[in-house]
Amino acid sequence: MRGRFITLEGGEGVGKTTNLDYIRAAVERSGKTLRVTREPGGTPIAERIRGVLLDPANTGMAPDCELLLVFAARAEHLAQVIRPALDAGEWVLCDRFTDATYAYQGGGRGLSRQRIEELEGMVQGELRPDLTLLLDVPVEIGLSRAGARGALDRFEQEEVAFFERVRQAYLERAAAAPERYRVIDASQPLAGVQAQIDRALQAILA
Repeated sequence: MRGRFITLEGGEGVGKTTNLDYIRAAVERSGKTLRVTREPGGTPIAERIRGVLLDPANTGMAPDCELLLVFAARAEHLAQVIRPALDAGEWVLCDRFTDATYAYQGGGRGLSRQRIEELEGMVQGELRPDLTLLLDVPVEIGLSRAGARGALDRFEQEEVAFFERVRQAYLERAAAAPERYRVIDASQPLAGVQAQIDRALQAILA
């Protein structure tokens, strides 16, 4: 039996790290074998590509270069980690996936949806997440949280308008696919956020 594929999405400072651990514990308590991974990254090659993408020294990277690097890392990640785990019946929990590409490279950078869709089809085929949890907060709150973490990476140094476009792209995708997305109000206290996550996980864990 194929495993199930859960992705966690959201902009900067939405609390993905804390809640990834919470989701991991909930899935494992249900008796599922779980693989936790991230994008960009998840394999040695993809992690090196991640380093290029996040390095603040790489300012001025062409948007198409950024997009192709993201999908190059994803192709390796899918081949080495995600597909083998799902085929073996494991569940996979991934910190960001292709919805992030539509949000950051599509919404943020302004690249066409068609261009992203073409690469998505080439790299992923028919594979899509079974459930996507979108942690959502107003941009000013998220950026304030992210700034408190320390040095900012190449994406975190973008202007506020960039992150407004990212958030809007995420919310538009969630509205277009309510059967897959669950939007979590991550501006609430942690207990309230995790209560929403519990409700979102109930159906897929049943």
